Amino acid sequence: MNNEMFSQFKWLNEGKHTFTDDKMIIIAPPKSDFAYDNEMTSESGELPQSLNNAPYFYTEVEGDFVMSAKVSLTFKDTYDASALMVHQNEECWAKACFEKTDFNKHAVVSVVRNKMTDDANDNNIDKDTVWLQVVRVGQSFSFHYSLDGEIYEMMRVFNLPVTETIKVGLVAQAPTGNGGERYFSDFKLEKKTVKNIRIGNEVL
Repeated sequence: MNNEMFSQFKWLNEGKHTFTDDKMIIIAPPKSDFAYDNEMTSESGELPQSLNNAPYFYTEVEGDFVMSAKVSLTFKDTYDASALMVHQNEECWAKACFEKTDFNKHAVVSVVRNKMTDDANDNNIDKDTVWLQVVRVGQSFSFHYSLDGEIYEMMRVFNLPVTETIKVGLVAQAPTGNGGERYFSDFKLEKKTVKNIRIGNEVL
């Protein structure tokens, strides 16, 4: 991965970053995230605060697409994550994360904000690396994950009231801790329409 393949990308909350032959490294600053707490309360446990300051390296894409990347990180603090995100504005976005959860697990996690925000933990992953995939067909989206970059499993399908052109890209977050390196490799962004958004790999 190098600067050339990301020549059309921009920053929202620019972060420190480096490129190597096979990966991009983005530094997640302390207390950085895209999250809204919806005024949630809990007698115990740690809930994320509202933040809109994580480094987001994005490009604008018109119409349907499939985006994927191999992501990894050193899991230190709760909600540390490498993520792929689609973003219309502060009230309309979604991200697929590889995250250290508040249950002290490494898991694929999805967050969707459509004025209000939800948060769903999917499978726990007993590795430090996973592939994430985002698929768009119209205003429908799906998140998938893979342990080998070949066979993808569905995390969720959802709708967002987005325009034809939206931001898509990479997020490095550290909502509760001191931050650290987030790794992205094998990045692909293809403008195509899949036949079955739940599967995410059959093209019309």
